[in-house]
Amino acid sequence: MSNMRETIRGSEEMKIRARQLRKQATPAEKILWEQLRNRRLIGIKFRRQHVLGRYIVDFFCPAKHIAIKLDGEIHRYQEEDDLNRTINLEEMGVKVIRFRNKDVEQDLDTVLVKIAESCTLPYPTSGRRAGDEGDF
Repeated sequence: MSNMRETIRGSEEMKIRARQLRKQATPAEKILWEQLRNRRLIGIKFRRQHVLGRYIVDFFCPAKHIAIKLDGEIHRYQEEDDLNRTINLEEMGVKVIRFRNKDVEQDLDTVLVKIAESCTLPYPTSGRRAGDEGDF
């Protein structure tokens, strides 16, 4: 019973943290969100600072099971953690695409094209799909 409470509490803590992150968006996140919100990019819905299991991804497309992560300078020093997060998300059936903040700020059109291409290509997965019953 206490494990169940811990899981629920952890989930609630993650939701609270995601709300905080939405309020503290980086300039790159704000720029990209303006292009993704309200189905502006090829009519596909995205969420921002979305909780997936024990992770919070910058943007998530539930229909296509795609997570978008924006990497700032700190990510140069946590490559192993980022790789493990990507592997875990992919095991849940989520395709992860990453961009540097600099790419969003300096070459937004290319970033948007890559996101749109990712959303239109099929994503083969042998794992569970995020959002399937029992995933989280």
